[in-house]
Amino acid sequence: MPPSVEQRTTNGTASHTQQDRSNLIPFSSRLKEGRALAQDVWSIFNAANLPADCINLGQGYMNFPPPDWVKRGAEEALASVAANHYSHPRGRIRLREAIRSHYSPQFGRDLDVESEILVTSGANEGQYSVFVAFLEQGDEVIMFEPFFDQYLPSVTFNGGVPVYVPLHPPRHNGKHSSSEWTIDFDELRRAVTPRTKMIIVNTPQNPVGKVFTRRELEQIAAIAEEHNLLVMSDEVYDSLVFDDNEHVRIATLPGMWDRTVTVGSAGKMFAATGWRVGWLIGPASVIQPTLAATTRIVFCSNSPLQEAAAVGLEQAQKRGFLAKQRDEYAERRDILTAGFDRLGVKYTNPQGSYFVLLDISSVKWPEDYPFPQSVEGRGRDFKACWFIAMEIGVSSIPVSEFYCEEHTSIGENYARFAFCKDVDTLKHAVERLQKLKKFLA
Repeated sequence: MPPSVEQRTTNGTASHTQQDRSNLIPFSSRLKEGRALAQDVWSIFNAANLPADCINLGQGYMNFPPPDWVKRGAEEALASVAANHYSHPRGRIRLREAIRSHYSPQFGRDLDVESEILVTSGANEGQYSVFVAFLEQGDEVIMFEPFFDQYLPSVTFNGGVPVYVPLHPPRHNGKHSSSEWTIDFDELRRAVTPRTKMIIVNTPQNPVGKVFTRRELEQIAAIAEEHNLLVMSDEVYDSLVFDDNEHVRIATLPGMWDRTVTVGSAGKMFAATGWRVGWLIGPASVIQPTLAATTRIVFCSNSPLQEAAAVGLEQAQKRGFLAKQRDEYAERRDILTAGFDRLGVKYTNPQGSYFVLLDISSVKWPEDYPFPQSVEGRGRDFKACWFIAMEIGVSSIPVSEFYCEEHTSIGENYARFAFCKDVDTLKHAVERLQKLKKFLA
């Protein structure tokens, strides 16, 4: 008798009852611990769920292409033979040499392409590989809130335990700088235990846009040195720092090279987020174990697009590309924030990245508004973002998604708006957002 069928006999008559076979094999508990099973913010605020004409300022991808000269690098690679086959797990040598040339002056050292640079399948896979290489079951990883949402599952899937330290927003009214989101260093020190293995620093920070100051990084470095912690410095927005703010690489501080891995991204640098090309820079003692991990996870990264990323890095400086791009993003930021000024609402003006946090605590909606089940039981910001998307026609992302449950109350006052869009789209969004005024308390 097949296992899906249960046979019973009643008064000599055989009957067959079909068993439920929908969940025969239990899945791993790590999926729940990493919030991987919950309906995430990206699926809730997906374009398919929103009005067809809704302007997407939620997800952080561009609505414009990479530069033509970078795309030509991809086309030339696709037309070749070698670049269409496996690359070395370390990354294609042309890209590693381009990374060395671009970053060596910034790190104040001649980077070794064989032992101190690793190309990965996007920044996210590079980070994941570091966790695979260094976390033991129960090791604690400190992350500042609000945090990039992929950190949490990447840590928990590898046996790590996330420990949350919130950045504290300013309390005054009106607009404020992302620099005013501050770290309580006593709170950070209390978060360190004998099980702490790593601390994640994200500068410029997603979603706040904070650029950590030299003094802040020096204090983090002192804690890392005192407690022998590995520092993962996520610097994927390093080319988008505005208003003459200084981007300090924590790896360049005294004693920090030996315990820091720095994360970079071609996707953010060249408006090519779907290419999934990233890199890690650090000492051989960190890069070599991580190479062992990434080799078993993806073996190697996309070969032709590594060549294109190499072209981008090789030509960026002589074309003045990064300075020009930074100015263009600053213009986009100013278009969006000028619209918020017209509204008279409180927001965080970012020093870096391409996100603005809008304080949505004053947004009001009818008590009987028909919200979908997916936003019920979440932070208030989920309802606010849904309401704005449906009634105003501009989508954003609720920031409580980037907090642990204990600290949700901090994040639910904010919505994240991305300005990595063309100028016309942003101007159109700003005009729509003026309609929000009638829903402000």
